[in-house]
Amino acid sequence: MSNKVLLIIPAYNEELSLIKTMQSITETKYDYIIINDGSTDKTPDIINEQHYNHINLINNLGIGGAVQTGYKYAYENDYDIAIQVDADGQHDISYLQDLIQPILGQKADLVIGSCFVSKDPKNQRSSKIRRLGIRFLSATFKLFSGKRIYDPTSGFRAANRRVIERFANNYPLEYPEPISNYELLRSNDFKIKEVPVKMNKRTAGKSSIHSWKSIYAAINVFLSIIIISLGRKKHD
Repeated sequence: MSNKVLLIIPAYNEELSLIKTMQSITETKYDYIIINDGSTDKTPDIINEQHYNHINLINNLGIGGAVQTGYKYAYENDYDIAIQVDADGQHDISYLQDLIQPILGQKADLVIGSCFVSKDPKNQRSSKIRRLGIRFLSATFKLFSGKRIYDPTSGFRAANRRVIERFANNYPLEYPEPISNYELLRSNDFKIKEVPVKMNKRTAGKSSIHSWKSIYAAINVFLSIIIISLGRKKHD
């Protein structure tokens, strides 16, 4: 029996990118669900005009709430694998099979598409400040868990049924990728694997994490990791 795969696509004000992104996604054999996170531009109109499969959130919940909605949908509809794909087109879907394969081979519960695991600077399109923030978080993961993730902030991730269930019931609203990655690492119950990918350039709009916000985010994730680690020690 083939595995049911769902692509989770959170979208907030992506009117300039959504159609192009969806053209490549609809060419795949996989199901998808767009989570319209309270967009205030023409994103809802495009979704309705193109008859995309979607869920409309009345209010903007942020990336954490939108993605968790997708995981709830995946869990309730019995999907075996869920893959997060950004609506802005930066995630190259030609790597979908690379993300899925370790799960099918039972070598990983969560697979992260990483621009940093290959250590090839040509793959690392982000700004210098953001790269510094990612390296800082990677070192923090290693310090507190003894395990390294080279790109803890990547939102290009594939989850198996066990992780889908966990994320559907417990998912961080703030800085969801690095925090959820760290929580899985600390639990020692899940296998995480990184696979090398290249990210596309954003063709429209602006990233929500840039310049000084990258440093601010890294510091907040660092503090969250300390809190999680201290809480774990109290329960040991």
